[in-house]
Amino acid sequence: MRINSTVALTFILLTLMFGAGVVSGAWGFAIGREALKGITQPDARPTNKVNKKNTSGRGEDLVILKEDDILKAVKGRIDGGTPKSSAPPSPSPKADDKQTSLPGKFPFVSQDKGVTIELTGVRQQADSVVYDVALKNEGTQPVKFLYSFLNIADEQGRALSADTAGLPTELPAGSPKFTGTVSISTALLDKAQKLSVQLTDYPDQKLQLKLSDVPVR
Repeated sequence: MRINSTVALTFILLTLMFGAGVVSGAWGFAIGREALKGITQPDARPTNKVNKKNTSGRGEDLVILKEDDILKAVKGRIDGGTPKSSAPPSPSPKADDKQTSLPGKFPFVSQDKGVTIELTGVRQQADSVVYDVALKNEGTQPVKFLYSFLNIADEQGRALSADTAGLPTELPAGSPKFTGTVSISTALLDKAQKLSVQLTDYPDQKLQLKLSDVPVR
């Protein structure tokens, strides 16, 4: 009799526990469902989003502009915002590259065997004195130059080194005028007032092109 009552009590306790578990689960499910009411799973498919946007009255249609229309619009803004000018703007000189004309009786010209050298002007540029040079060959033979043979000296006989730019290494027969520059550092021209210039051809050295009394300043 005691054993039967123990078994019955155990069975009753198990039944109550099972019932309590079922009730708790049902109650928790009901609470969770109530909390998630109105929430739906997002649609991760991009095609559906595009279709929904296109079919919705609130979405805006995608407008593709033509390339010609874009170019016309850009050109119109440019023409309307800046005045037209037939001539391109001249570049402004740099602060350290200001060119100032120096007084002198130019041009200085020397000719030998149909070859002419001409100093057409002089100017101050940065820390150098720059001479404009022109060469022309009216002879019947081509002439070659090596500008290490260009001798420049001041009135005191001091030899001065110079840099050349734009001058040709060869003058064809009957050639037009070629122009370039000869630059001398102002540090080398201390107390110099006049220069002498000599140039000969290479390698024959038959030409003697000489200029004297060329002003420095």
